[in-house]
Amino acid sequence: MASYTTADQIDLATVADRYALEGTRLTPLPGGAANSSFHLWSAGGEYVLTILDNHDLSSARRLAVHTQAVFGLGIRTTEILPSVDGDLVTKLGDRPVILKRWIAGEVLDPLPVSLLPVAGRTLAHIHQLEPHTPGLNDVPRGTRRLSDEQEAVISQFVDEEFGSWLAEQLKRVHVAEANREHAKSIVHGDLFADNIIVTGDGEIAVLDWETVSLDDPLLDLGMAIVGLGQESGLLAPERMDALVAGYREVAILDETELGALPVQIISAAVIIAYHRYLRHNIRFPNPDKNKIHLEMVEFVNSVEENFPLPA
Repeated sequence: MASYTTADQIDLATVADRYALEGTRLTPLPGGAANSSFHLWSAGGEYVLTILDNHDLSSARRLAVHTQAVFGLGIRTTEILPSVDGDLVTKLGDRPVILKRWIAGEVLDPLPVSLLPVAGRTLAHIHQLEPHTPGLNDVPRGTRRLSDEQEAVISQFVDEEFGSWLAEQLKRVHVAEANREHAKSIVHGDLFADNIIVTGDGEIAVLDWETVSLDDPLLDLGMAIVGLGQESGLLAPERMDALVAGYREVAILDETELGALPVQIISAAVIIAYHRYLRHNIRFPNPDKNKIHLEMVEFVNSVEENFPLPA
């Protein structure tokens, strides 16, 4: 696990020199499970300085290029600013750094129901991005899905009951997907409230493109429902309906796809459950979070209560 960068470790003079800034100061921003971000002020404006603690220079450049490509295609997201040398990524010490233009607004969790159609429309616009566009033509495939190697680890989980639950749910998902053809599009992979900035004009900006990939848009919609369609840890049909309604204003979802959506919601929840268990019980054991994966079990139960699903 990377050690995260603190404000006192940042050489502001070097940052100012790299980006031709004057009168700089910064404060840490909350959140960020993988990187360290700071609100940076200068005489010329406000920015976000992100230290990519969990990236090497190559992966940092891919993230920067993908983010800038999405921005250039009209999705409201962070604009990455080049250094004076024209690079989207620079380094402070041994760590990659990107500078982004500040987006005025706030994170609202839960996202208000009135904004769920906006989020749905935005997700649909993301799914309509042209994957052959320069900057997006090298996105990986299916980064949100569990690989065969990851699924093989489940049998080794100490929590055998949870492991059996995962295996049963994944079997259901695999059977459903084997019987369904689907398109592949650019997907965000992590449309949760903490990756959304609500702006003053009633719109939203989408942050964090680390899980951007080429995949099934219906799985991405399912992931967004896991992230935005809950209430008290359970599926809230009215929240889901508002999100899907916004999505359908932009993209077509026929009856077959709507019928397949509940299984994709379950698939997304299983992926989240797996990674939570792995992170908080195996990779970085945390007694305060070692049961958090079970929230997804209850969530899946609520999906099953709302939709008749095959065993």
